[in-house]
Amino acid sequence: MTIAAFSAFALVALIGVLTPGLDTMLVLRHSLLGGRRAGVATFLGINLGCLVWGTASVAGLTALLTASQLAYDVVRVAGAAYLLWLGGSALWKSLRRNQDWDVDQAPGNPARLTTWTALRAGVTTNLLNPKVGVLYVSLLPQFLPPGPAAFAWGPLLVATHISLGLLWSTALVWLADRARALFQRQRVRAWLDRVTATVLVALGLKLAVEGR
Repeated sequence: MTIAAFSAFALVALIGVLTPGLDTMLVLRHSLLGGRRAGVATFLGINLGCLVWGTASVAGLTALLTASQLAYDVVRVAGAAYLLWLGGSALWKSLRRNQDWDVDQAPGNPARLTTWTALRAGVTTNLLNPKVGVLYVSLLPQFLPPGPAAFAWGPLLVATHISLGLLWSTALVWLADRARALFQRQRVRAWLDRVTATVLVALGLKLAVEGR
């Protein structure tokens, strides 16, 4: 593998990391509503999921997602169901309260968003998104050299992608932390929770109805 090929992969991976999506939205939501610790736990969970997908890709296991429509659909439907539950439950808990609710005591707000909950959400949303697995199994082989050398370069490419994700997520958490003063207002935080929960539901519906 040449330096040019590695640089090309790093560029493609960087573009993918910077493209807004579910991971970006989840990190921002947890950072704004739960603070810096929740944001860090979320992106660590997301990148832990990427590590699992990347390892499976190097081992050839994620090829099953591209070879089997059934396997792909099972992961896709499970991921959609989880997103619908995650967004729907947060939206329901938010809407059931009146305008005078006490945000600091409401379920799903920062007081209840523990580090473990944020980490679990990051891991689960990533592992139940089949497009991450398909991305690895379709992208990595294009930059791997033929023969046994592929097993040496594969982990390096996975580590590069995860490192870029960690750097970008760290920047997101920092930016969210700087803007968090605005979202300390009770009503603003309430509406932020409702809007981001609605986005989660929309992403779940999108994942449920779309194909590969």
